[in-house]
Amino acid sequence: MSMNRYSVITATGSYLPPRTVSNQHFVDTAFYDATGTRLDKPGAEITSKFEQITEIGERRYATDDLLASDLGFLAAQAALTSWHGNPEELDYIIVAHNFGDVAADNRRTDMVPTLAARIKARLGIRNPYTVAYDLPFGCPGWLQGVIQANYFLRSGDASRILVIGTETLSRVCDPHDRDSMLYADGAGAVVLEARASNEPVGILAHLTRSDTAQEAHLLRMGASYNPTYPAGDLFLKMDGRKLYEYALKTVPQAIQACLEKAGVSLTAVRKVLIHQANGKMDEAILKRLYALYNLPVIPVGVMPMTISWLGNSSVATLPTLLDLLLRDQLPDQHIEAGDVVVFASVGAGMNINAVVYQAV
Repeated sequence: MSMNRYSVITATGSYLPPRTVSNQHFVDTAFYDATGTRLDKPGAEITSKFEQITEIGERRYATDDLLASDLGFLAAQAALTSWHGNPEELDYIIVAHNFGDVAADNRRTDMVPTLAARIKARLGIRNPYTVAYDLPFGCPGWLQGVIQANYFLRSGDASRILVIGTETLSRVCDPHDRDSMLYADGAGAVVLEARASNEPVGILAHLTRSDTAQEAHLLRMGASYNPTYPAGDLFLKMDGRKLYEYALKTVPQAIQACLEKAGVSLTAVRKVLIHQANGKMDEAILKRLYALYNLPVIPVGVMPMTISWLGNSSVATLPTLLDLLLRDQLPDQHIEAGDVVVFASVGAGMNINAVVYQAV
């Protein structure tokens, strides 16, 4: 009997910037709303309320000497160090990001050459058939890179692929917008390989959707809310309430549809790894998901979280979370061979994706 090809994760790595920024950092900030009106509440009250809503107490920022491509290189280096293969034999390097390299002293986006090309060069890979390209897809970009890698691997076009998610959101957020406290910097990477097996293993199913009719601009770029801020710079903006409602309505359904494609029941799922966007929102998504299956009790520890101390680093949250889990860096959290893991992400586009994965 001929065996099928599946995609399995064989190595992980991440880079956590050493600069820790607590909510106390923002207490003296002059915050404005979307109308340009300064908020009159005390800074301590604003930051306290923010933490209650998002569960974020601190986040990581890149040091001024590092760019997103540097963070991605460091995460990739960590993954390849733990991998037993030859980097020259990688078929693809896919780098998910949204803003390219943004320097600490220059907010202009720098995307030429691609971050993937820069990282490949830094890694010293000389093989011209290691194809390196970037993938801008909002926060779900890294997971979409994994989905693309799965197609290459299962088709026989590739055998080994490096997928990286890297971002420096601290350099594209409005310093006078409360939402800026959500954002963080970081990078994560995985190596996926093709594996022949009689039984399904690795990526069992995936699903992606893009909602643009009404939702395309829920996340967008715009001017500072501070009317006296110098004109010209654009910052990441969002309609928080509408985005929250959209995520609660669609992400649980997308996960359910992906599980159905895989032929897996939610009761068989050991871990649900959700993009670390907002602690309360992720918890609400999980509750909605279990409600779809009429399951009143959510297993303790099924959804590991890092957002309280790492913030929202966009495409980097999922691969970083996975790497920390597999390296036993999260208390009382483990993934064992055979465990079914669900990945899910939501972000600008608006895009949603999900992957059902059986650990090896």
